[in-house]
Amino acid sequence: MTSEALPRPRRAWPQPAAVLELFKPITWFAPMWALACGVVSSGRPVLENIGLVLGAIVLAGPLVCGTSQVVNDWFDRHVDAINEPHRPIPSGRVPGQWGLGLAIGGTIAALVLAAILGPWILVAGILGLCLAWAYSAPPFRLKGNGWFGNAAVGLCYEGLPWFTGAGVLLGQLPPVPILALAGLYSLGAHGIMILNDFKAVEGDREMNVRSIPVQLGVAGAVRLACVVMAVPQVVAIGLLWSWDRGPHAAVVGGLLLVQLLLMRRWAARPKQRAAWYNATGTTLFVLGMMVGAQAVRTLNGI
Repeated sequence: MTSEALPRPRRAWPQPAAVLELFKPITWFAPMWALACGVVSSGRPVLENIGLVLGAIVLAGPLVCGTSQVVNDWFDRHVDAINEPHRPIPSGRVPGQWGLGLAIGGTIAALVLAAILGPWILVAGILGLCLAWAYSAPPFRLKGNGWFGNAAVGLCYEGLPWFTGAGVLLGQLPPVPILALAGLYSLGAHGIMILNDFKAVEGDREMNVRSIPVQLGVAGAVRLACVVMAVPQVVAIGLLWSWDRGPHAAVVGGLLLVQLLLMRRWAARPKQRAAWYNATGTTLFVLGMMVGAQAVRTLNGI
């Protein structure tokens, strides 16, 4: 019998490269940027608290965000076996129950680290992990409805990491200005998430995924995305102005004005230009987050 005729032994351990692929490091940027905004908004020196900052980075990126990616791939493994069989789980590079085990292990590790970082960080970690599981796992499977799924992602990618970055350095519940900006930019991220739905409108209809473009139509989804991205920034500008942070408000206003011009071009061809707007308008959106963080770091009481 030739070597080609021998059955290939079944893999018992996942490939290390496949595990890293499963945790999708490229997705960690958004929550880690929001975490950085939280750290800046706290007004506390980074180098003097480097241990806390590094712990928060690990929590927001590899653990909470990375674990959410594993959870998503585990519960999508049957669909991925048809549409994307090269992915780590359906390809067998992460075999058997390893995907579920990594998701559970990542969840436990995140909760342990969050508890070490402080009680408010644990609260944020629990909420983020609950949303991560509810987003992908039945019976909730929030990703099946654009209203709920996009809201969960916006909160996990923007608001909770911002809260974590500020809370871990302040050692307490962050003050209202920080909470307000974190909440507003979480809401704006709901609109950003709609951009990702335009690439698969037909497929979502066939699979009964109720994304925003499926529910409202392409034109309605474009209008909603623009409003949801812009209005929270308008409110943030007003708050910055009321807090006597006029220069910061002006900068965020300028960034928003450019976004509005880019939105007009995107709206003309929303499906074809969604990725383009993600690379341009969304970049300006997250820059405005950091400007807001810089503004509140010197407010009284912080």
